[in-house]
Amino acid sequence: MSTVISIRVPRRLREELERLGIDYAEEVRRFLERRVREEKARRIRERLARLRSRIGRVEGNVAAELIREDRETR
Repeated sequence: MSTVISIRVPRRLREELERLGIDYAEEVRRFLERRVREEKARRIRERLARLRSRIGRVEGNVAAELIREDRETR
């Protein structure tokens, strides 16, 4: 399902877009999709940063120890 979003641009700009054969609807759609992806990624990075600060520093090489333990159980 889709919806319509309308924007106001100067007439000169719209005429230039049409003269140049630029599909401005597609351009705007791609821009908005990219902007949403960027914003989601930014928010995830912020959440990770907050979680890291709450967790703090882990001593030793926990990842290597977990991998070793997993391999030994096989």
